[in-house]
Amino acid sequence: MTQPTKKNIAILGSTGSIGKQALDIVKANPDKLQVEVLSAENNADLLIQQAIEFSPNAVVIGNEEKYLYVKEALLTHDIKVYTGADALCQVVQMDSIHMVLAAIVGFAGLRSTLAAIEAGKQIALANKETLVVAGALVTEAAKAKGVNIYPVDSEHSAIFQCLAGEFHNKIEKIILTASGGPFRGKDAAFLKTVKKETALKHPNWSMGAKITIDSATLMNKGLEIIEAAWLFALKAEQIEVVIHPQSIIHSLVQFEDGSIKAQLGLPDMKLPIQYALFYPNRVHSSFKRFDFASYPSLTFEKPDFTVFPAIQLAFDAMKKGGNLPCILNAANEVAVHAFLKDEIGFTDIPAIVEKCMDKGTFTAKPTLSDYMESDKETRALASEFCKSKISA
Repeated sequence: MTQPTKKNIAILGSTGSIGKQALDIVKANPDKLQVEVLSAENNADLLIQQAIEFSPNAVVIGNEEKYLYVKEALLTHDIKVYTGADALCQVVQMDSIHMVLAAIVGFAGLRSTLAAIEAGKQIALANKETLVVAGALVTEAAKAKGVNIYPVDSEHSAIFQCLAGEFHNKIEKIILTASGGPFRGKDAAFLKTVKKETALKHPNWSMGAKITIDSATLMNKGLEIIEAAWLFALKAEQIEVVIHPQSIIHSLVQFEDGSIKAQLGLPDMKLPIQYALFYPNRVHSSFKRFDFASYPSLTFEKPDFTVFPAIQLAFDAMKKGGNLPCILNAANEVAVHAFLKDEIGFTDIPAIVEKCMDKGTFTAKPTLSDYMESDKETRALASEFCKSKISA
């Protein structure tokens, strides 16, 4: 079954890794996809290039200081130009948009995703922090508006694909795979010596700086645990993490009869992006194919929660609920940013997150304004901890 008309999509975060790969998919499927909106925070030059190539109805540059620069560059191209977070929330509600690819990194992606859901847009979710921070709020809004959320993370896409035809069957547990990052097998003493140049060298995936550091600390897997709980209505005891260095099995689902389904493929984010954009259809791609002979051995290990405490922190936050995952996320964003600026050490990142979880103001049933306040408060707290390099 083919789609009779083009799907109009908004790509939020089009200049990032996910956004650029999504545009490659659009370029390969010009008869099926049309870019309606592009957005970026600071990369005005690339946003302009993308706009000229893909001719969207509108673009949004988050940084208001770059608005005139973008507007003047696109004056002759019949493309509307807007700026700021409020404008983005309005633009994603345009009637002409069928689906929103939410690929803005971090907490910054929450408001625009909620605005798109409020307008009834289908969501391809690459911004895991949206569900980590405000899972209850987002899922309740999506249910009320009849909006489907299609996961773009490779692990959650794998689970979603394994559940095709199985939604009526009870999940016993899911198994999220993790490559282990560049420091798999290293001890705590080694991690204290890690510099950003080494941490940014992921063995399997090509990603943005923030998510690459999260993968090195395994916080990325922690965030994925919380995201999976909301996407698939799971409890903590139904989620397991296993280290799989080859990154071929992207995740697995075990059903109540004991059988396990897995989704396999080479580590290429274009596949889950394309699956989300075209669901329920699979369309032809030129992506490189997996060859079993090239991978004669697929191996698995248990994660070391002592050396990599981020996963346990995420489980703790998920179990307590409320705004604690929001606190975890905000503290992590600040700490990763500080590490990338050489202001703190690698092991300071989870230590600062834990400190903020202990000291932050807990709210059991937060509203959107509570989340906003919690994020603001935690960032200030984490910044203070960064100054003291608490694990040094």
